[in-house]
Amino acid sequence: MNKNQKRLALMGLAASMLLFLSGCVSLDKSGNPTGWVWNLLGRPMSHVITYFANNLGLGFGLGIIFVTIIVRLIILPLGLHQSRSAAYQSAKREYLAPILEPINKRLRNAETQEEKMSAQSELMQAQRENGLSLMGGVGCLPLLIQFPFFSALYYAARYTPGVLKDDFLWFNLGHRDFPLIIIIAALYYFQSWLSIQQVPEEQRKQMAATMYSMPIMMIFFGISSPAAVILYWFVGGIFSIIQQLITNYIIKPRLKEKVAEEFKKNPPKAPRTTPNKRKDVTPKNTQAIANKPPKNRNAGKQNRK
Repeated sequence: MNKNQKRLALMGLAASMLLFLSGCVSLDKSGNPTGWVWNLLGRPMSHVITYFANNLGLGFGLGIIFVTIIVRLIILPLGLHQSRSAAYQSAKREYLAPILEPINKRLRNAETQEEKMSAQSELMQAQRENGLSLMGGVGCLPLLIQFPFFSALYYAARYTPGVLKDDFLWFNLGHRDFPLIIIIAALYYFQSWLSIQQVPEEQRKQMAATMYSMPIMMIFFGISSPAAVILYWFVGGIFSIIQQLITNYIIKPRLKEKVAEEFKKNPPKAPRTTPNKRKDVTPKNTQAIANKPPKNRNAGKQNRK
């Protein structure tokens, strides 16, 4: 799986996450949220939003913002851990490019299934011997742990009593707001743009199209959501940008130095290249066949004349 495919997989995972929001929490016959995620996480978040809005007199808009900030700060270490794991594997892959690229080239140029399987086996061996994860360090567990929090926040922002009747800045929290939708689309585009800035130029061109996936998806969901939910996504987008900046300019440079030091002590292992053996279909006894005398099947008939 190359980097472009991994990024597409992550974009698909992000889309699945938004769809997953409707699966963690369900609605009863009265239209009220229910389920274990709502009872465990969503209801307390809803109470805190109400506390900020009514008890402190900040309004539901600031209540949503503050609760989103609190929750995102709680799960930020998980996101940074995931980013660090992916960046570590990426740094290793860049360092091992002189070993991996010739194998990838053979894999791309393979003409037979046998050649393809041989190159794939050699690639997996090189990755295994040098400590490279086949998934690129992108584990599912941190994402799965974060999903219930995202789902609970989504429903708390949407179904907290009184939230959809309140105003914040220039918009009503219960109505969709197109300027806000455009803002979050631009925000997530910028986050996607940041995420590909430190990849090689050739791969960056291949991955450019993926930058539009998340903004388009946010526009699609934003059109069908009240501004209260979009406000939650806005704060989440700010945190995603902060996390990406930390990854790009703090985590990745340190990991590149660490990887260089590791391979300096333990040099990369190049797998033994298996030559591509093409099947020889040329007859082995060509010369013998050419020198073999004719059988003269008509010789007897000629003698009887």
